[in-house]
Formats: sequence, C-alpha cells, structure tokens
Amino acid sequence: MIGVTILGSTGSIGMSTLDVLARYPDRYRVQALSANSSVEQLYQQCFKFRPSQAVMADPDAAEQLRQRLRPVAPEIEVSSGSEALEAIAISPDTDYVMAAIVGAAGLLPTLAAARAGKRVLLANKESLVMSGELFMNAVNENEAELLPIDSEHNAIWQCMPAGRRELPLHRKGIRRILLTASGGPFRDRELSELDSVTPDEACAHPNWDMGRKISVDSASMMNKGLEVIEARWLFDASAHQIEVVLHPQSVIHSMVDYVDGSVLAQLGNPDMRTPIAYGLAWPERIEPGVTPLDLFAIGQLTFSRPDLQRFPCLGLAYAALEQGGTCSTILNAANEVAVQAFLEQRIRFTQIPELIEWTLGRVTPAAAHSLAAVLESDTEARQVAEEQVQRWCPCPLH
Repeated sequence: MIGVTILGSTGSIGMSTLDVLARYPDRYRVQALSANSSVEQLYQQCFKFRPSQAVMADPDAAEQLRQRLRPVAPEIEVSSGSEALEAIAISPDTDYVMAAIVGAAGLLPTLAAARAGKRVLLANKESLVMSGELFMNAVNENEAELLPIDSEHNAIWQCMPAGRRELPLHRKGIRRILLTASGGPFRDRELSELDSVTPDEACAHPNWDMGRKISVDSASMMNKGLEVIEARWLFDASAHQIEVVLHPQSVIHSMVDYVDGSVLAQLGNPDMRTPIAYGLAWPERIEPGVTPLDLFAIGQLTFSRPDLQRFPCLGLAYAALEQGGTCSTILNAANEVAVQAFLEQRIRFTQIPELIEWTLGRVTPAAAHSLAAVLESDTEARQVAEEQVQRWCPCPLH
C-alpha cells in the first residue's frame, strides 16, 4: 500500500486527489490530511478516509477538529502549525506527498518532503517561484521524485521524451515550450471595464473550478506568469524558451515544440483528476473518472498571443524571471497581498499589477542561495505591499 499525504486536502486539488484515491483503496492509503481552518470539511474527510494524522494551520481549528473526532475516530492524531505540516510531509509512513497548499504557506512542508526524498506531486507552484534553485537542489541531492500536477506542466512532462529528464532541452531536441492559457474571464472584456470588475466576476473562470485566489490569478494571468517561472525550474528552460499561447477552449493543456518541426500536445477535458492520476500512478496510467474528450463536440481549437496591455502581470513575471535572485519571491509575495486586498475590496482589479510593480521597484532582490534570504525577501515584500495598500485605501472600496 502506498501512503499518501495531502497538504491542503480541502482545496480543489486536494478534493480531486481524494476522489482519485477513493477509486483505488487496494493501492493507496490516505496517511495524513491537512487544512487551514475548514473544520467541518476536514472532519468529513477524516471520517471517510481515516488517516493516521490530521493537521490544521490554525490551533483553535485543530482543537475543534480534535473534539469532533474524539467520539468517532480517536485514533486519528490531530495537531497544528507549520512544524506539524513538515512532520507529516517527512513521515516514514508517507510515500507520496500531494503539495496542494495555495501560496507561500506551502513552501516549507513541500521543501521538507523533497529533502526527505519523497515523491512530491507538485501543485504548489509557489515552491518553485520562491526558491527554484534551492528546491531543485533539494530534489536532486535527496533523490526525490518531483512530478508536476499543474495541468500545463503535467502536459509538458507527458510530451517530453521518457527516460531523458536530466538532459537540457537542446539535447532532447526541444526548441521551446508552449504554455497554454485560457485567458480567464476577462480575455474579451473591454479594457475600460476592468477597473470596475468585482471579485465574484474575477472568480468566475469559464473552464476550470478553482479556489478564489487562483481564480483571480487566472483572471490577471499572473497564474500563467507564475507557471512560466515554474516551468523554467522544472524543465531547466530559459525565459525565451517558454512561450504563452492563449487557447480559450482549455483542451490542449500545453505543447512541446521540437527542432524537427514536430509539436507534441497533450489534450483532455479540463479536469484536474487527469494530471493527479498521472502523478499518482506514473509510469503507469489509471482511470480517474474523467469524461473522455469528444473532439467532435468541441469542433474547433483556437490560438492567439496574449496582450500584455490587458495582462500586465504576465510581463512582470517574465521580467522577474529574467532579473533572477529573489525577484520572483518578491513578485509572488506582492501578488498574494494584492489578490487578498482585491478579494477584500480594498483595491481594484487593475491595481493588482500596479501594486506588484510598485513593490518590485522598492524591494531590492537578493541572491537566492539560502532559505533565509528567500524568506527575508518574502517578508519585506509583503510589508512594503501592505503599507502601499493602506496608503491607497485604508477602508474597503464597497
């Protein structure tokens, strides 16, 4: 039995992972689950899957969960905090770690799993955005398996030559990576209207069912910018080897362009259970309950270049990648502050890239050679960004 720990089990990726695992009870065992503060949801998951451990980020929420579980599942150990998250990630009983905590909060336990030599199913792109060099060194030095779960990076991985992961792109005959993007809910909205869009509008993704933070990132295309940085580290690619392609149907999840003129693409319905199942079973394939793709129903596939005037966050991400050091850490921190402020209606949607650019101009990036340097840049960027939000709008806009 393969022991699976899910970091962030109450989010969309975590729930999809549990759905796949439930189909193979003789193959996988749910070892540990974690959540931020969703007591009822984690209780229901613990009641159904009976993990050995459950961790909540919030201590009060953990105590509530402990009291709920005591009469029905007293054997489940409940704990809280960042150290507890790292402990379940490195547990000897854990074979695979699904890293699905959204944002910078997922960095430390995901890095701990890599250092413990686990199979890391990476759905937390911020781990590589914040500390790409450190993280990849940890993977390589500890012989961990790093399998990308983001649909785009999973697609790229599937389209690359098997058994040659360690070779640089040119040795694999690869010219470039084509990272597809739906364009989100505002790809056709008049630019003059973007200043007044609401959080609910930004979270209404046309193709994917995601959490609110990632949905806003998709609307601004910062999500794609973070994926460009993630791809740089996953596939040892330079910025100019990664091109973003708008593909509204979200059927082609990404492509790899080879020097011989071939372009390999991975297609499928927009359902995260496909890349999750591929990561869980690799190098095998298992059936995850996904509806088969019907090309006749789709009818056509379209492509275009992204407009950086409409999506300035994408340009900021490329610039941060080119600058190097902890610049992408600063970018990510500022974006997390900006998105939260937008969701709280403290700033407008169009102020998200403005706040990120402001922060990038005022926090000096450092060499990203240590975790301390990464975390210091993250902390400083959050402080600078939050102070600017306070100056712009000390009270909510609504």
